[in-house]
Amino acid sequence: MAKDPYQVLGVQRTATQDELRKAYRKLAKRYHPDVNPGDKTAEENFKAVTAAYDLLSDEKKRAQFDAGAIDASGQPRMDRQFEWAFSDQPQGGGAGPRGPREFEDMGDIFSEFFGGYRQARGRTGPGGARREQFSTKGADVKYTMDVDFLDAANGTTKRVTMHDGRVLDVNIPKGLKDGQTIRLRGQGLSGMLGGEAGDALVEVTVKPHPTFKRDADNTVRVDVPISLREAVNGGSIEVPTITGPVVVNVPKHSNTGRVLRLKGKGIDGADQLITLKVALPKTIDRELEQFVARWTFADYDPRKS
Repeated sequence: MAKDPYQVLGVQRTATQDELRKAYRKLAKRYHPDVNPGDKTAEENFKAVTAAYDLLSDEKKRAQFDAGAIDASGQPRMDRQFEWAFSDQPQGGGAGPRGPREFEDMGDIFSEFFGGYRQARGRTGPGGARREQFSTKGADVKYTMDVDFLDAANGTTKRVTMHDGRVLDVNIPKGLKDGQTIRLRGQGLSGMLGGEAGDALVEVTVKPHPTFKRDADNTVRVDVPISLREAVNGGSIEVPTITGPVVVNVPKHSNTGRVLRLKGKGIDGADQLITLKVALPKTIDRELEQFVARWTFADYDPRKS
């Protein structure tokens, strides 16, 4: 029997969704099979933590669990009336078979609790009354995955360890954004009474890049330092892009803050913007100091405007 999901995650029953998410990420990192290769206990803990978070992070399932409608594994929690309705045995106390109207009401209740049901097969109960069984879709399972900036920009394939220990290759589509969710059909928990399996929902966190920044419209920005000589006289320099370095011409008299545009070098065909920044050498030699001292226009005021 599955443990209480609140206890598994180590949170109070009043925990917010943010508190649930933090607790899950902390425990998932601790017990992840990639961190504990061959450790069966860690693997079981990882499965339990994932299943608990999947249930509680879904507000509808959480409400059903709190109300006692479903158990910790996300399956319907049937009282004696439900058990009798789907069994071949009558209730105690001499109760006879239910009539068609009563059974239809049971189906309505089941639908209201669990968001719909479908007939799986019929059985003949006491007195020849036909009993119906209903299957439900398995619960979805949620995961988190960190993806490098360039992998999200250009697309790639990454491996994820599922709640049951299986390893799947997940396609990271080109241009994936931070916080997006990838749905893996049929990779969640098994359904009840032959119902289809749920899905695996992989929430992606795109890690920041030390060089590139991404705008909402997929424009990529990068700051590129240039020397004093390149700023004054211009020249060709090598600039990084998300698909590799390219050569760019720096116009003469380019000041710090000047922006150059590379068409189609951003994400999904957007542009890349290069912001130039004049950088002095780490060590200033005496010759440069003397040149500036003799420079006729050295006393201009760059803050005047």
